Amino acid sequence: MDATPPNSKPQNGKKVLCIEDEHFISELYLRALRKGGYDAKVVIDGHEALSEALTGAYDIILLDIMIPSLTGFEILQKLRGPDAVQLKTKIIVTTNLEQSEENRAAVEKQADGYIVKAEITPNQLVQFLDQLA
Repeated sequence: MDATPPNSKPQNGKKVLCIEDEHFISELYLRALRKGGYDAKVVIDGHEALSEALTGAYDIILLDIMIPSLTGFEILQKLRGPDAVQLKTKIIVTTNLEQSEENRAAVEKQADGYIVKAEITPNQLVQFLDQLA
C-alpha cells in the first residue's frame, strides 16, 4: 500500500536555505517549496545565514540581497569569493533591488542564478529550482 497521501508531492530530497528577511515573502516561499517537495528552512539574519550556509547541508541557497547584519553581497563574497570554502551548493540571488548592469553582472558571475522577486511567483520559483541540475 502507498503511504503517500493523495494530492501530495513526494519529497525530492533537496534541502533549500531561504535567506529572506521579509516575513510575507519568506512564508510564501516556504509554503511553495514544501509543497514542491523541498526541505526548506528560512533564516532572516545575515550572520546566522552565513553560518548555516557554511555547514554545506543545503543543495540550494536562495539569497536575498538586503538582509540585516550582513548583506547578501557580503554573504555571496564569503561563499564564492577567492578565499571562499568550496561548496557544491547552488546559490540563487533573489532581490527587488534595482542594480546597474555592471553590479548585476558581477553578482551573476558568482551566483548560479538571479531572480527579481517581483517578476516571479512562488510556484514559478519552485519550477525554476526544479530545473537546476
